[in-house]
Amino acid sequence: MDSKNFEFAKTAILTDSLLSDLKELPCLKVGNNIIELELGPPPPELEEVAKKELRETPELQKEAIARLRELLKAQTDLKSPWDNEAWLIRFLRPCKYYPESSLELTKHYYNFKLKHANIYDNLKPSREKNIFDQNILTVLPVRDQHGRRILIIELGKKWKHNKCSLDEIYKGCVLYLEAAMLEPSTQIAGAVVIFDMDGLTLQQTWQFTPPFAKRIVDLLQEAMPLRIKNLHIVNQPYVFNMVFALFKPFLREKLKSRLIFHGTDRKSLHRYISPKCLPSHYGGTLDVAALIDGPTWYKVLIQCDEEYDAINTYGYKKK
Repeated sequence: MDSKNFEFAKTAILTDSLLSDLKELPCLKVGNNIIELELGPPPPELEEVAKKELRETPELQKEAIARLRELLKAQTDLKSPWDNEAWLIRFLRPCKYYPESSLELTKHYYNFKLKHANIYDNLKPSREKNIFDQNILTVLPVRDQHGRRILIIELGKKWKHNKCSLDEIYKGCVLYLEAAMLEPSTQIAGAVVIFDMDGLTLQQTWQFTPPFAKRIVDLLQEAMPLRIKNLHIVNQPYVFNMVFALFKPFLREKLKSRLIFHGTDRKSLHRYISPKCLPSHYGGTLDVAALIDGPTWYKVLIQCDEEYDAINTYGYKKK
């Protein structure tokens, strides 16, 4: 994206919304659109969703926060910001405000990070510039009709596997997901992922391994404090079946039911995501000029490096 088309702005945020002492987060102005991490209160329609789907009320929220805080205090081997209400809510919402379930999710989340320390140690945007430069990952500038964030992963024509490894792609996805976890609206509405496999080659399929597949599935099924509502597979060629065969043995019924294969059928995709929220190459009407590419997202996220440093200070100590 031409630098003339956008400018950076700063937006004040609530000091207890984040884990570090960062007082401002960058937002991005693209034409008449503002792209930012949305850290303010959710809109009224999502407050209703939270009440209906997550049992969220001020009274229950207060009670659940107090209980989860006590449970976490007893976890002496786990360092966590249990005094930060915004952080606690991040783990309560995916579990519909059941504190014991939220504790288990928290433990799974940090155990997963410990198990895959080679991926998560010191993970922050400034160390992962290459994946953003490859422009394989992007988040659309608008939410879908249900208020969900839309992450697009293009693992075909854009992916030069000799320049960017699957682990780098994984790290880039985690950086986006960690940012999404900060947003109250995304905590409530969740997110959807579009895997665009257009142009996937046989050489690219050889990059996938059973351990990599298991890591992805374990993250989604056990260790992700975010509501991933659907995983959409589009433009998949025949060789994609070889890739999916690696993932299939690890899938439980709940996640399997959220995997939707569309091929090139745009009407099928539109049954789940409104065309108004999709760019033209997915049969949508979203203004292409408003799309944000990987290098531009990098310029936004790198200004949050301190936030990722704070995130990285919590968890289980290495044995």
